[in-house]
Amino acid sequence: MPLKPVFQMIECLFSRLRVTVPAKICTVVLLASFCLFCGTAEAQTRLKLATTTSTYDTGLLDVLLPVFEKRYDVKVDVVSVGTGQALKLGENGDVDVVLVHARALEDAFVAAGFGVDRCDVMYNDFVVIGPKTDPARITGLKDAAKAFGRIAANATPFISRGDKSGTHQKEKEIWEKAKIVPAGTWYLEAGQGMGPVLRIADEKRAYCLTDRGTFLSMKEKLDLMVLVEKDPMLLNPYGIIAVSPKRWPHVRYDTALKLIAWITSPEGQQLIGSFTRYSAPLFVPSAKNQE
Repeated sequence: MPLKPVFQMIECLFSRLRVTVPAKICTVVLLASFCLFCGTAEAQTRLKLATTTSTYDTGLLDVLLPVFEKRYDVKVDVVSVGTGQALKLGENGDVDVVLVHARALEDAFVAAGFGVDRCDVMYNDFVVIGPKTDPARITGLKDAAKAFGRIAANATPFISRGDKSGTHQKEKEIWEKAKIVPAGTWYLEAGQGMGPVLRIADEKRAYCLTDRGTFLSMKEKLDLMVLVEKDPMLLNPYGIIAVSPKRWPHVRYDTALKLIAWITSPEGQQLIGSFTRYSAPLFVPSAKNQE
């Protein structure tokens, strides 16, 4: 911040108002301190990260980002939304980097020229959860499409994200495999993130599809349980992508690359792998450049 013009203006004002010397000194010291603070704040690089609600709701970012921010003197501003919305922010050049989990949408994002330098980061899995009474009788099934078929056949309540998130995309794939178009009073599209959807499912004693990490992070607050798991179709990989500087020259591409390199480094991957709830890891590191 240029200080000389500011002090010249203040001196002119002092002379007109006949301010006393002690008051002048006090004012100048305070102003200088404020300008120094502003200059320091402006010097810190800010990086905009759009990411899924699952990385935010689980608390993973609270473990990962502070280490990166301290090491590189970067402040990461997080926008937590569904994968579809996160990628849309990238398409519009409103963020610098995205961390998402819908591989088909990610590949389309890169192919369209909106993103570059995609890297695998980690994975967990989706699970079908529901009330312990399990009225649709899906407990223990290893076929998510078959479970969805039973839920629809019994018209038992099902809560959908309905928000174009990675979880919502996976849910639609399962319905398609089951050859069912869900509709009726039993099927509710919430249009909200994973945390709110889990709370709605809990209140309504309903089924829903969730990533395991978010469920584990909220498990003690819910009267729901995992009923269907370990279907290969339920694998849930995450990728990180820099927004293309060719499409949007204003993005902080170099800083985005630093975040990508750090998250996929052995240190970043170790932090991801050691992040647990109930003694179980919420995510499994999967970066290909680990040593």
